[in-house]
Amino acid sequence: MPQTKTDSVKEFDFTGKDFERVRAMIYKRAGIALADSKQEMVYSRLARRLRATGISSFVRYLDDLEAGRMADEWEAFTNALTTNLTSFFREAHHFPLLAEHVKKLKGPITIWCSAASTGEEPYSIAMTVCEAFNTLTPPVTIIATDIDTNVLATAANGVYNLDRLDKMEADRARRFFLRGKGDREGQVRVRPELRQLITFKPLNLLADGWPVSGQFDVIFCRNVMIYFDKATQRKILSRFVPLMKPDALLFAGHSENFLYVSESLKLRGKTVYELDLSRSTAPKASSQRT
Repeated sequence: MPQTKTDSVKEFDFTGKDFERVRAMIYKRAGIALADSKQEMVYSRLARRLRATGISSFVRYLDDLEAGRMADEWEAFTNALTTNLTSFFREAHHFPLLAEHVKKLKGPITIWCSAASTGEEPYSIAMTVCEAFNTLTPPVTIIATDIDTNVLATAANGVYNLDRLDKMEADRARRFFLRGKGDREGQVRVRPELRQLITFKPLNLLADGWPVSGQFDVIFCRNVMIYFDKATQRKILSRFVPLMKPDALLFAGHSENFLYVSESLKLRGKTVYELDLSRSTAPKASSQRT
């Protein structure tokens, strides 16, 4: 009788105990709460790390990580377990609201994209503000961060396969992307003016210190909180609040609800939040922006 995929022999032993160790380690490291259903995904992704490191068992791999014998491997371990599903202008209803908001502000305007992935989201933000101000040099600075250093490198490079623009309006694609030629045929690169608006930095939302400072006019934190439990969500949101200007907006993912996690926020629109200044500890709005 032929083997099925489910009863095929795995290259490495991976027990329920190994999976529980991985869950505990990635939760402590990055705050990611892996569901019971993710065991096969974890095996598939970390098996690549065993091959890359030449280690023959999950037990030894996890032992070496926890014992500090592979300090450099922690980054690869975290990257392997981070999901990076993204696209240009994902959840499109947010971007007209962003444009409307920034046009009301006086520069300089600062925006933080806290889960940048491979760059589609921060570049969508950059395109939106360029269109709002009708210039490739708007008075806007964008900080784009992610825990996964591999995807950040892709984002900073700004090179994508042409089919990533399939759903984008032709005029917008022509304005903001350069088509590759020769061995770059079939690829596009984000215009340098757009890339110059964005600073990419590695950042772990669970780290004690964040490499960002000051206050922001806009924070994007979309489709990342779903990987955290309520306690972790509450902790992160409590750290966002002091980083928001009194009239700042916080954009969340379509399946995320912050109202039951933070008392400092109130709903402004569909998955868009603002400070509830009657309850927030953030500074109240003054008659003049700084």
